[in-house]
Amino acid sequence: MLEVIGLSKKYGKFLAVDQVSFQVPDGTVGILLGPNGAGKSTVIKSIAGLLKYKGEIRIQGIGSKELEARRIFAYVPEMPSMYESLTVREHMEFIRRAYNVDTSEEELEALMGRFELLDKQDKLGNELSKGMMQKVSICCALLIKPQVILLDEPMVGLDPAAIKELKQVVLEMKAQGVTVLISTHMLEMVKELWDVTFVMNQGHILGSYTREQVGNEDLEELFFQVTGTGSGPGDPRQGGQ
Repeated sequence: MLEVIGLSKKYGKFLAVDQVSFQVPDGTVGILLGPNGAGKSTVIKSIAGLLKYKGEIRIQGIGSKELEARRIFAYVPEMPSMYESLTVREHMEFIRRAYNVDTSEEELEALMGRFELLDKQDKLGNELSKGMMQKVSICCALLIKPQVILLDEPMVGLDPAAIKELKQVVLEMKAQGVTVLISTHMLEMVKELWDVTFVMNQGHILGSYTREQVGNEDLEELFFQVTGTGSGPGDPRQGGQ
């Protein structure tokens, strides 16, 4: 389970996030939605441990800053960054050793095969396209077999085959009891994945909605109704955080 409790963050005098609280249970796929400037990026970076904040974040009941929590948490950023002088294979090996995971060679090969990286494993980080870096980032996250995973715009830059594979992986993790939180503006891509959605605006969670509550209502329509926005700069289809 991922728990965010009373999360607040200021940049100077600007309050970007104000007392945000929500939770994503085990075996649940949560979606974080919000227009540009809603505070999603701040929430995401706080969960990932990239920002100082006020409040509490728990991963499986453990404070997110604890090493034990970090070992069972994975993060796929919107803009992945590779080590320029490491190959794809060396990135995987680095993560495997850093987290001391017992992933076998067969599992590693199978994971790379799912995302069409087997013939790219000798390429250096500075030789990879955005889409290839995204695939490596996803594989590194999956390699540690996380209990909680945060995916920030994970489908941006991926080809259709990789998007299909990632969707399948998310459903598999859900079936295994993994907690998944996805931040995305590509709502069409997650319509068959989500269980609960959190709508943000102006630094607050405006509402939390389960699939059962929403029924057949489209996620985009729900978003517009809750935020009072329409197609335009604040439309989630336009991107941004």
